[in-house]
Amino acid sequence: MKTLLFILALVSSYVGRVVDQNGEPVPYATVYPVSQPQTGTATNNDGYFSFQTDLTSEEKVIISCIGYEKREVFGEILLANEDTVMTVVLHEQPIALEETVVAAKASKQKNKRKQMAVLLHAVYLKLEEEFPDNNARYQIVSDVRMLSEGNTWGMEQMIANIVVMPEAGKNGLDSVQFQGKYCKRFFDAEKRAQANELMSGEVLERIEKKTKNPVGAPANFLHKAANAVDSGVVVHKALFSWGNMRYDFEQEMNDLKHWSVSNESEGETVLTYTEKINKYLGCFKVTVKRHYIVDSRTYAVRRFSEHMDVKITIPFGVKLNADQLQMLNLLNMDNKRIDKFRLRKMNGSVAYNTIYQRRNKQVYTLEKNMVTFADIIGSKNTAIPLIIQATQRVTELETEGVTPMPKTSITHRVKREIVEIY
Repeated sequence: MKTLLFILALVSSYVGRVVDQNGEPVPYATVYPVSQPQTGTATNNDGYFSFQTDLTSEEKVIISCIGYEKREVFGEILLANEDTVMTVVLHEQPIALEETVVAAKASKQKNKRKQMAVLLHAVYLKLEEEFPDNNARYQIVSDVRMLSEGNTWGMEQMIANIVVMPEAGKNGLDSVQFQGKYCKRFFDAEKRAQANELMSGEVLERIEKKTKNPVGAPANFLHKAANAVDSGVVVHKALFSWGNMRYDFEQEMNDLKHWSVSNESEGETVLTYTEKINKYLGCFKVTVKRHYIVDSRTYAVRRFSEHMDVKITIPFGVKLNADQLQMLNLLNMDNKRIDKFRLRKMNGSVAYNTIYQRRNKQVYTLEKNMVTFADIIGSKNTAIPLIIQATQRVTELETEGVTPMPKTSITHRVKREIVEIY
């Protein structure tokens, strides 16, 4: 009993409020101690947060939200106080770099092409020099938030370990092992009640009953598969794996007609690769732009961003089944319930960037951000807008003696903790 009382006495409450530069609250900002990210929380619609743990006077708390620069503050200034509540201001950090990049059109002159080839080769040599061939282990905090009609209806935060093995994957890609450690799903209490009503029933269980086991597979095949493939982990891993800059650059550097270059301030040069993909008689159109922001003097890549515009047209449309309609209603839950929907078009755009850190003259990931805008369009021009915002921030980096993780540690299903914020 004395031991229990002693442990409880060590737990303190930390509170505060997060606002933007205009004093407006920042909802669904994540707040977590660097040393104990699993004890963190998210702000409510008024920007307030609270969490309980015990921190030393030197331990820091990270406060972040997609679209804003992250802040680090000492935990002691957030200790609960009857007189005041600490206010933390976040400054904007838009990730849509597309708007700030104005690249000149590639010249058809032969000497200009040669200059471009020389420039790309210099950047490639620097990439080979700075990007490590040794394994690296990251601890990350990954947030994925979904919005519809301008309102956030949920956010998932996963704390994970990642081991990156350069060029150990297929076609020279990096191999990325992802081990989910802790997961929280944050919901506004009212939105959660609506979502529960819409998503009643075990969708996965119904799908399993409809699907036959592969020939010769054991009876529990689907159950094992469902637990091995954790959809939440897939989302967070895909975000970290996407945008394999070094691999993409190597594949594209000799295709000079797709490249353009522009100069920005502070000694930076922006190299832009543009590709248009048109498939299936124009039913699938994608425009991809990759921006490599490099130091004009050393040719070192400082940042990397990728932008995609996607247009998909489905002739005659596809009628959604009951399970798909449930998901659609979840996106559209502020409006009238949809009982039938024929999917005709999907239009969307993705903005993605990576910010790097340096350690021992090598370059490693520090932060990844993504914003996706999509319109799901049905017959009679019924359109449902969807926004997905995601950010991953590295809290720990290990570069010495890193070995691959055993398969048993990366296939288990990560337990979700549901957190209602008020």
